[in-house]
Amino acid sequence: MQVKDIMSDEIHYVKVPGNRTSALSLMRETNFSGVPVVKEGTMNLVGIVTRSDLVDNPDEEQIALIMTRNPVTTSPEEDVSEVAMKMLENNIRRVPVVENDELVGIITSYDLVATAISEMDITDPVEDYMLKTIPTTWEMTPLNIAFEIMRFFNLKVLLALSKDGKLSGVLTETDFIKESEVVSERTVHNTSVGTEGDKWSWDSKSVLYVTKNHLKFLDKNVKDVATENVITATTRTTVTDCAKKMRQNNIEQIPVTNVEGELVGLVRANDLIKALTD
Repeated sequence: MQVKDIMSDEIHYVKVPGNRTSALSLMRETNFSGVPVVKEGTMNLVGIVTRSDLVDNPDEEQIALIMTRNPVTTSPEEDVSEVAMKMLENNIRRVPVVENDELVGIITSYDLVATAISEMDITDPVEDYMLKTIPTTWEMTPLNIAFEIMRFFNLKVLLALSKDGKLSGVLTETDFIKESEVVSERTVHNTSVGTEGDKWSWDSKSVLYVTKNHLKFLDKNVKDVATENVITATTRTTVTDCAKKMRQNNIEQIPVTNVEGELVGLVRANDLIKALTD
């Protein structure tokens, strides 16, 4: 199977010159977590920008200074197993498709799972692919604290637990961004500069004003935002059946439970595509 068989040719992209507001608006509108960047007036690919890029660079407005330049790309004729390997080696979830130096499509790990793996007969259990160290938090945790927990694990998802320790919801990076805004905060710093001379010379003092942008969350907790209708898999669910669940529910990650229903792991689209390279 080749890239052209499953790639999306309905491309949502931003241009340079451009600003973070346009990129964030497009991501919120399309529910995408990353989009290609092209040079204005052309379809020449110059980069890719993700929600993580926007979050990690709150003080920068220009897309050109936020985006990842020279992104990993593929061609329409490349085999899907080769693209899967590129995603795994570079720890990325989307790869722009380029032909004759122009952007013609995009392929994601979800596309590989929903269109390729779900149609195969891969009987390996998902426990062979799942993450066992997973980020969890109490469902009443304030959103700002929950966001920091997710970032600490360097993942795009956070699982919510009830007071009884049971899985009660799922939060993705997309959910966090929808409930946030970038605000500017001004801080005052006093500085003292001693002049050269003897002990009776005076000090001159100045005030330094620093303005810094940061992400601010609405006054909500995890339970207010998390998806409550949680789709799960068991450790014995096959890779193909798990892929079908992702496709049917349009999701990129599924919590994994044992036979007793206890949370034991998390499997993401990026984890399942390893099956294409085995």
